[in-house]
Amino acid sequence: MLKIGLTGGAGSGKTTVANMFADLGIDIVDADLISKQLTTIEGLAYPQIIQHFGPDIKLADGNIDRAQLRQIIFNDPSAKSWLEALLHPLIRSQILQQINAATSAYVIVVIPLLLEGQFDYGFDRVCVVDTTVALQIEHICQRDHCPSHLAQNMINQQASRQDRLALAD
Repeated sequence: MLKIGLTGGAGSGKTTVANMFADLGIDIVDADLISKQLTTIEGLAYPQIIQHFGPDIKLADGNIDRAQLRQIIFNDPSAKSWLEALLHPLIRSQILQQINAATSAYVIVVIPLLLEGQFDYGFDRVCVVDTTVALQIEHICQRDHCPSHLAQNMINQQASRQDRLALAD
């Protein structure tokens, strides 16, 4: 089966593009969605995250306060490294399972950190969604209800536009 990696910077429009393919009946594997599932109350990573960051990282309903966690990891490299070491192997396992279960003509794997990641998924093609940094910041701030300096910090910690575009087929 043809495997296409779909990547792009934070707030670039990856989800919009993936949804267009899903509307055509193409199976989508989304690393961000997998990450969110792993960190829900029922998720495999939830207990370790609570243990590591403490109970103050929880909202009143018990869910992880994603805004607070985002603030922590994008301002503390060691916290970000710890979280990535926990989540990335779990995400990789889920991605591979979902690729193997795909039944459409081809499968698209939405993976924001394709360049930054340590794993080779054997993609046949790589599609890069690209936009200006200013538009990325606008999208991130609207989506995550965060200040522009945090959005810029998130972007700064990702691969550059030039590096992503050089990877594109």
